Amino acid sequence: MKTTEVITKTKWSIDLAHSDIEFKVRHLMIAHVKGSFLTFDASIYTNENDFTTAEVDLWIDASSINTGDEKRDEHLRSADFFDVQKHKQITFTSSTIGKADAEGNHELWGELTIKGITKNVKLNALYGGRMKDPWGNEKVGFTISGKINRTDWELIWNATLETGGIMVSEEVIISCEIELMNLGKTDLKMELLADGATKKE
Repeated sequence: MKTTEVITKTKWSIDLAHSDIEFKVRHLMIAHVKGSFLTFDASIYTNENDFTTAEVDLWIDASSINTGDEKRDEHLRSADFFDVQKHKQITFTSSTIGKADAEGNHELWGELTIKGITKNVKLNALYGGRMKDPWGNEKVGFTISGKINRTDWELIWNATLETGGIMVSEEVIISCEIELMNLGKTDLKMELLADGATKKE
């Protein structure tokens, strides 16, 4: 047996003109190479303006990777790395955000899916503040950061150096600047399943 309940939430969109999803990895063990994804979007809902209740569904176009070098980007799109022909999207889904500490940092837990592999990860979300732009739109800013090991998602290509080190580090440092815009209240139909779980429509 299942029932449907209508819940009012606040909907947010990413201001793509003022947001970036970036990463960097150590190259030749002496410097970092930076990159970004140019195409992404998300569905975000909160209870009122309480971001500890945020439900986040983020998708990234894996083929939009950009490191400033086309040959390197082609390699990253290949089966050695993201295999974008088979796995077009990277996704992140979260419904657990911790309360802010004294510095405004939140623990952001969610499921990161790359190449069809899903792992639970912890990121840091630093609240930047709330402001209205000149056109009256309410904006909220966050800086998202964290570290992951790319081999957990079978991004395993590497090369051994003559000195015994490796060409590309396994650790990936994530750094994102996200500006959200308040789209107002919206009604969501929540389907209550027999086991007590909910399904959003």
